Amino acid sequence: MYKEVKGSIPTDSEVILGILNNSESVLKRLYVAYFPMVLQLIINNNGTPDDAKDIYQEAIIILYNKVKAGDFELSSKLKTFLYSVCRRLWLKRLSQMARYGGDIRDFHEYSPVDDEVEKQNDMDIQFNKMGVALQQLGEPCKTIMEDFYINNRSMQEICERFGYTNADNAKTQKYKCLQRLKKLFFQQK
Repeated sequence: MYKEVKGSIPTDSEVILGILNNSESVLKRLYVAYFPMVLQLIINNNGTPDDAKDIYQEAIIILYNKVKAGDFELSSKLKTFLYSVCRRLWLKRLSQMARYGGDIRDFHEYSPVDDEVEKQNDMDIQFNKMGVALQQLGEPCKTIMEDFYINNRSMQEICERFGYTNADNAKTQKYKCLQRLKKLFFQQK
């Protein structure tokens, strides 16, 4: 049985294309593929198999609606995304049922956290810290950093935009701004 399920796990792109093309077989394979992970999460945290089915169904619906709406951007593995959604839905349900009133960090002791979920959470924290540092940076450094690293503008374009005499001066300014950004980033707790 396990080999059948493992062999039938659809790839992330198969799932997204399957949803876009209304493929029932891909959805069925998705249901079977990751349900055991969700079942374990829910049972280990005061839930029942029926609770796990409900939570997994809600997570699949969320995924389905996001993909169909066209605003879905997968920044991790699909398994990680579903685990995170199920975990959040279950925490929400637990607090609604007043079975759980503690800090979310307490939940980690009882739930096997997938390495990818933890890495994704760490990356989210780092991105948020970088966003805060970028906001604190001020102008023109903020715009220079965004132009170069986010908008992929060349040093020549930045030079012309900010009125520097040449691209080397713009590069020197970018370096100084980067140093300030690093300092602001690492000062945060």
